[in-house]
Amino acid sequence: MAISNGNVLIVAGSDSGGGAGIQADIKTVTALGGYAATAITALTAQNTQGVQAVLGIDPEFIRQQMQAVLDDITINAIKTGMLHEAPVIATVAEVLKAYRRHIPIVVDPVMIAQSGDPLLAEEAIADIAEKLLPLATVLTPNLPEAEKLLGREIGDVEAMRAAALELAGRGPQAVLLKGGHLLEGGMVTDVLASRGGVEVFADPRIETRHTHGTGCTLASAIATGLAQDLSVGEAVARARRYLRLALATARPLGKGQGPVNHGHTVRPFF
Repeated sequence: MAISNGNVLIVAGSDSGGGAGIQADIKTVTALGGYAATAITALTAQNTQGVQAVLGIDPEFIRQQMQAVLDDITINAIKTGMLHEAPVIATVAEVLKAYRRHIPIVVDPVMIAQSGDPLLAEEAIADIAEKLLPLATVLTPNLPEAEKLLGREIGDVEAMRAAALELAGRGPQAVLLKGGHLLEGGMVTDVLASRGGVEVFADPRIETRHTHGTGCTLASAIATGLAQDLSVGEAVARARRYLRLALATARPLGKGQGPVNHGHTVRPFF
């Protein structure tokens, strides 16, 4: 099957350590043969050990970044990541509303860094649910994020199925609920729920501590697939294969939890 290049606009925060955020997004889109444009929502002073500081970008300038790209480049998919406060969420949602009917949108509801540092103001969680979920072609929460959106614990795979379906009922066309935080057995299970039903993906857990940037990488890989005219199911399946290869080939970097997408050998991956 021939795959078109695909242009992806990434609306997310910058990771100065290069392991997550905009930096991970650009690496992923490029490795998968796409073209990455960006609108940066925040700057973080961050490394493999955690987030030391966050400097937000003025929401009006975020709007200008997005509009400058959308007015000039043919964008085939949009991916949102770190939108750290309510005014940023409102501004991004306002721009996205004008494009949601003809550009697929992947919403990664980034709330907590892999290190455990908060990346979203607690009071802005309701804004994610109200303003972004209805715009999403694919929503990609991990378990802690889904628990915050739903207000309850998700303790096993059956609960994941129910949670993914409930989130899909709140507006997204599809929800990929990621089960990496569910430490039961040696498998990692993700649940994809949509109007067409539920698909479960399960693979053996890859034992590594170098998992910084997994959420950003997976969401950007899905967005690239959609930009290249893959179906949601095809885009999710390829993105999971890509992430697993990245995890399997990640190498140590720095003093803390290394980035998943540093030093892996996928160039390009199809």
